[in-house]
Amino acid sequence: MDNKRLARIALVTLLALGCFLILQPFVAAILFAAIVCVTTWPLHAWLLARLGGRPALASACTTLLLMLVVLVPMVFLALSLADAVPALVEKLREVVQRAAMGPPEWLGKIPFIGGQLDAYWHSLAESREEFNKLLKQLYDPARTVLLKTVALTGEGLLQIVLVLFIAFFLYRDGPALGKRLEDSSRRLGGELGEQMLALARSTVMGVMVGIVGTAAAQALVALAGFLIAGVPGALLLAAAIFFLSMIPVGPPLVWGGAAFWLYDQGQTGWAIFMAIYGIAVISSVDNFVKPLLISRTASLPILLIALGVFGGVLAFGFIGIFLGPVLLALGLVLAEKWTTAPSAFAERE
Repeated sequence: MDNKRLARIALVTLLALGCFLILQPFVAAILFAAIVCVTTWPLHAWLLARLGGRPALASACTTLLLMLVVLVPMVFLALSLADAVPALVEKLREVVQRAAMGPPEWLGKIPFIGGQLDAYWHSLAESREEFNKLLKQLYDPARTVLLKTVALTGEGLLQIVLVLFIAFFLYRDGPALGKRLEDSSRRLGGELGEQMLALARSTVMGVMVGIVGTAAAQALVALAGFLIAGVPGALLLAAAIFFLSMIPVGPPLVWGGAAFWLYDQGQTGWAIFMAIYGIAVISSVDNFVKPLLISRTASLPILLIALGVFGGVLAFGFIGIFLGPVLLALGLVLAEKWTTAPSAFAERE
């Protein structure tokens, strides 16, 4: 290998490494924007036809629609949550003051452990030093969780803005990018490359349908539960569950807060109902609806989808919800091709 060829390889390697380092902070946003564009492409194609084939105008309209559907409700929800923080802090202060006066009557009636809990609570109430020590131990984790929640909310809003910005250009240049992607997959893998590209697209569509469908299902059943229990702001809470359904601990924070509010209002029966309904219905919907929707849309086994979603989240974060099933699906195709190739070769012999 001559020096010129080595220099070219080194230059290309350095250039690829530099591009990767520059784009690394935006990889998740670019991938998510691509996923959104692939999923909503039929809507964009319909707008493109109605607007006389003007790609820039159609891309702007599609991006604006996504902004109205996703970003604006999230901003209003974040503002509502911010307005509720002072009231929540005041409510927690009242709870602490009541806790310092002594345990509730029902605590001692709990079978087996009620007497011990009641005695421990009395010892804390009588010893101000122990009580303050316990509050300090609880304050630091609660403060950390609150700060991280606020940071994640702000980061999520900025990430969505970036995703919509990138999506505009992907919509505008989508046909050319798709043509290049098809040509590249054909050159690299031939018929198998085209098959894997189509499988990746169907899997992404299936995962998105599963996520949105599950979020809608959880929001609807949560809305019904909130209305039955008489929780105020039921529609806003259901919207919060819709957006937080992608986070494993998201919905329990909402319906758990509603159950606590009912208990604080003296409606112990409805609080128990809300807690049981949240565990048995709202949070359980995710375990059944999401794998079912994804498997039906993507034509993949439910076990593969479940492992891909959970494993992808652990490996790549939020974007892993989509990457996990896609990678497993492509791996399954390669495994099937590899295992069937010898038999096919034997038949040709």
